[in-house]
Amino acid sequence: MVPETSQWMRKVAEDPNHSTWYIERFRAMAARGDDLHGEARLVDTMAPRGARVLDAGCGPGRVGGRLHELGHEVTGADVDPALITAAKEDHPGPEWLVSDLAVLDVRGVGGERRLFDVIVSAGNVMTFLAPSTRGDVLAGFAEHLAEDGRVVIGFGAGRGYDFADFRADAAEAGLTEQVLLGGWALEPFAEDGDYIVAILGH
Repeated sequence: MVPETSQWMRKVAEDPNHSTWYIERFRAMAARGDDLHGEARLVDTMAPRGARVLDAGCGPGRVGGRLHELGHEVTGADVDPALITAAKEDHPGPEWLVSDLAVLDVRGVGGERRLFDVIVSAGNVMTFLAPSTRGDVLAGFAEHLAEDGRVVIGFGAGRGYDFADFRADAAEAGLTEQVLLGGWALEPFAEDGDYIVAILGH
């Protein structure tokens, strides 16, 4: 069954220049020397050396590219082919895949499902999903997570996905809360805060 079109690809359909704008925005920030690695720093602290990392909703490769530079084995997946093309251009090294997260199924050479030590979903990815696919995406994360692995998801408030609903969906998908934060710099979490970073496990 084909999943409902994501909110992101609806934006692209309405404005064909949206992906290019997004790519160039982050390229300009990198050129200015802006700090774009807060998410990667947090993931790196919790990942074993040379960890298998899935950058879910990787966009143009900002987070996954940095984690690759830090020595991790990175696979990135995004529904937008333009973003994956930019990731390959700007951050060679990781495996970059075009895939809707709702039907993501990463398999190895032998056909077995690949498991990851860390799955990271940054940049408000969860709020760009089609609402009907959120549960499937979270269940897919659980299926791709190694036994002692962790999922790290961050997104902002006021984007159509209440924190309480997300936490309930994660629990239904079989993911257990380990740590809740209010940002990638370890800010304390508040239910009525502006941001959530959830660290989840089996």
